[in-house]
Amino acid sequence: MIGRPGHAPVLLPQVLAFLRPIPDGLYLDLTVGIGGHAEGILEASGPTGRLVGLDRDREVLLLARERLARFESRVRLVHADYRDLRAVAAAEGLETWDGALLDLGVSSVQLDDPARGFAFSRPGPLDMRMDRAGGGATAADLLRDLPEAELSRILQEYGEERWARRIARRIVAARAVAPLTRTDALADLVAGAIPRRAWPKRIHPATRTVQAVRIAVIREMEGLAEALGEAIHGLRPGGRVIVIAF
Repeated sequence: MIGRPGHAPVLLPQVLAFLRPIPDGLYLDLTVGIGGHAEGILEASGPTGRLVGLDRDREVLLLARERLARFESRVRLVHADYRDLRAVAAAEGLETWDGALLDLGVSSVQLDDPARGFAFSRPGPLDMRMDRAGGGATAADLLRDLPEAELSRILQEYGEERWARRIARRIVAARAVAPLTRTDALADLVAGAIPRRAWPKRIHPATRTVQAVRIAVIREMEGLAEALGEAIHGLRPGGRVIVIAF
């Protein structure tokens, strides 16, 4: 596990400007990660502001606990998915809050760890799960088991990949010979499936495919609308919900 507990989120100033933390406020970080945004919110809402942070990645929660330990009882970290907000709020006795934050996607800490399999720039196993200890299908599992039509749909819908059908066809042909188990092997396959003249100029030709597979593995879009609805429903007057998406 590669960790950088002191790493500051790039958009922290913007988050604080929009969220406008207040003393005694209660805030939810529904994707707390290693605690960068949470740390900023707790500092800005001191000395008595509180924060409840959720994350389904047990490994980054350990880093968040270390980073936020100095805030003691002002912070509560829960191993949970943002889609479980209603259940977590009930369990924690939360009815209303002053703000909530959702930072979608994968953190730099997760990307930088080859063992997690999120980035083809760092060759590793095709895993991409947020909670490896909790089981669930890996990226390799999906690429091995999904029908060609479903693979194509995922690449089109989640990656906006214009060559989705062609890439899906190549994946199915390749797995008939040997399973795809490595990030660099997937990247090479995708690059070979797209005509060189059609390669994007600023990103690797496999970028959209890897993004789409990641979204499918971590089920990023599932429950998002419900979580946003719950976050908004519990807002106190003047409260705000912020969503970061790239």
